[in-house]
Amino acid sequence: MTYSEWFDAHATKHKTIIKKLLAQNFTSDQIIEYFEFSNMAKHEKEFCLLYETKKKCHDIAYLNCYFCACPHFRFKNDGIEKIEEKTKYSFCAIDAKDGALATYGDAIHQDCSNCEVPHSKKYIEQKFDLDWKNAMRECAL
Repeated sequence: MTYSEWFDAHATKHKTIIKKLLAQNFTSDQIIEYFEFSNMAKHEKEFCLLYETKKKCHDIAYLNCYFCACPHFRFKNDGIEKIEEKTKYSFCAIDAKDGALATYGDAIHQDCSNCEVPHSKKYIEQKFDLDWKNAMRECAL
């Protein structure tokens, strides 16, 4: 699955949940809180493969899944640049201190597993957009 394929599929799942919550007259604050990991694992099992095992993708006490992908993540399916015969496919636009680049064979990808930036309630409130794809519009290069 390419980044774009995942991105589009995730946007569709996100939109479905938002439509359901809006139909129940959820406020923005209630929507944000709904996306807290334990609630999502209980009520939206199809949203993430990790929900079935209740294993978080980031080892933090409060994990909000509204930005399952980060608005600072940048990707290009056919590669961004060549680095010593390897192709770089993604990076962090803010070069987050807890992010890193990881090499898998001849591919270089952004590794966000130690970064907590997009998962706090405060961050989500600042970047909140009911249209997840709009909030993520700068990700695809």
